[in-house]
Amino acid sequence: MGAIKLELRSSQNVNGIAADPQPDWSFDNLLLELESIDNKLNVTSNFPSAFTKKQPREIRAPKNKYGSARGFAMHVPDYESDYSDGDSNEEADNSSMVSGRRFVCDELDISSDDSESETSLGVQCHLMDKVGLAEGALHELTHELQLSVTEEVRSKILSLETELVNENDRFASLTTKVDKHRELQQERERKIDLQYRRTIAEALDNHLTAVQRDHEHISQLEERKIRDDAAREDAKRKEKALQEEKIRQERIKAEEEARLKAEKADRAKAAAVEAEKKAAAAEEAASRLANEAAHNAVAVPKEPLGPSSSAVDVNKELQSPARNLIRASENALELEKRRRQIYEELSAKNNALQDYHRHGLNIGRQIKTISATVENIRTKAEELVSLINGPGCPQPVSIQLFAEKIISNCCTNEKTSNALFATSRVIVLVTSQIPLAMDILIAKLNRVCIYTVPKHISYSAEAFKTKDAYFKAIGYEENDGKIESTDEYVEKLSCYMKLYGAIVQAEVGGFQNMHGLAEGWAWLARFLNNLPANLFTAVALNSFLEMAGFALYRRYKNQFEKLMNIIARDFFVALKEGGSDSRNAKMSMVKTSIRNYIESRKFQKEPEGLRLRDYLESSGCY
Repeated sequence: MGAIKLELRSSQNVNGIAADPQPDWSFDNLLLELESIDNKLNVTSNFPSAFTKKQPREIRAPKNKYGSARGFAMHVPDYESDYSDGDSNEEADNSSMVSGRRFVCDELDISSDDSESETSLGVQCHLMDKVGLAEGALHELTHELQLSVTEEVRSKILSLETELVNENDRFASLTTKVDKHRELQQERERKIDLQYRRTIAEALDNHLTAVQRDHEHISQLEERKIRDDAAREDAKRKEKALQEEKIRQERIKAEEEARLKAEKADRAKAAAVEAEKKAAAAEEAASRLANEAAHNAVAVPKEPLGPSSSAVDVNKELQSPARNLIRASENALELEKRRRQIYEELSAKNNALQDYHRHGLNIGRQIKTISATVENIRTKAEELVSLINGPGCPQPVSIQLFAEKIISNCCTNEKTSNALFATSRVIVLVTSQIPLAMDILIAKLNRVCIYTVPKHISYSAEAFKTKDAYFKAIGYEENDGKIESTDEYVEKLSCYMKLYGAIVQAEVGGFQNMHGLAEGWAWLARFLNNLPANLFTAVALNSFLEMAGFALYRRYKNQFEKLMNIIARDFFVALKEGGSDSRNAKMSMVKTSIRNYIESRKFQKEPEGLRLRDYLESSGCY
């Protein structure tokens, strides 16, 4: 068996004594060494005498299982290990034991201090007597070491407990923070979820609203389509009814024309029969005279007899070439004839217009003070209606004076477009209450300007004896036995046509225009179908379009554009210059104006002066 190796944690040299035990010592050598150490310590002892033991401890050697004494094994703990807890200390002690050689003491009986039975039987060893100081020093060092280790362990345990408490507190605070963070995170997630749900709800609501709006739009489109279809069907029915009415009127017209032709033929036949009767009577009278002359024995030579003068006059009337000189549609001529008859009948009743001169001045004064304001037009219309229907003058006389004052005031001074538009509105307001006034006014316009029919008279030397007679027939005026110039006539023609165009396009809310856009459309169609292209017709067309073109386009749209294309393609090309320089200059100006009107599409723009003003300006009166 090996000996125990002693390893000390303290320094290897204490007070000159080296701690270097020999591992191969025997027990006797150990005792001797301890005794020598004790002697040395007694000489120079730093410990008090109280530590000296008088009675040595009895050291009994333990016995083995066979009853013989056995050597003891010394184990020294390794104090470098940590004293963290009880289990770890025991493990450290067990692991730090250093095995050495075994001291065999057969003569000693060494046993444990805990065994009381073996104490009395073992061999007493007087070690304390020999090594009391060394053992006390060793015991003291051991005790101090234990205290230091205990204190160190206690301090470490305390520090560990403090750290544990701090760690627990820190863990608790962290746990609290984690809980708060979790609660905040849950609150944030709840808010995000609420916001997301709100967003989803808003998006769904917007989607449903859009879907509903689309359905409503589709429903509106379908309803509009149904209404359009119904309106289209209604328009077709109306158009069919108009066509039927037109066919019926044409049939009636054809029958009337046939009747008139038959009447003319009957009258011609009656005239021929009358002429034959007269010729027969003349022949009979001639034969009777001849018989009487023969009876009287007077030889009278017999001459051939011709037709009577009355028969010649009838043939001349039937074969007169003047009928081929008038260029106009039959409907326009019939309407002109009807209006002329009404005008002549009214004029025949009004033989004493000069007796109502003051009344005519009042009517003229009201017409001259018309301005392009809403209040002025309403006031002037009311005053004119009261004057026409007033007891101071018969209504037929007032109507004729009204028409003559409108026509005469049209060309007395140069009128602006807004003045003509304002006058046309007053005319509509007056004639809507007195319809006869519109027929008399249009009849008067037809008398002073044949192109308002529309109608054109071509020159013929056979029909007209002189040029002046032709000029008078187409509307030239004679002043002091002198015919007015062409420039004056063209200027007057333009004024009349502008007035006619303004009357045609005038629309006043709540009042019917007795000669409205339908008559204007018919005038334009008759004009293009029957009248030739020359200076007079070009001026009439340009003036009419300038005033009524916008309203006609707004009503008839594509059909009006087709008429403009016809004017540009046919009428405009047929205009040819010729004659004097002044006539050519006017022709060039009119052609330029018509070309500019069509190419720049002025008919799509509202003419200047059409819109009424809300207040009165000094330049608005005339």
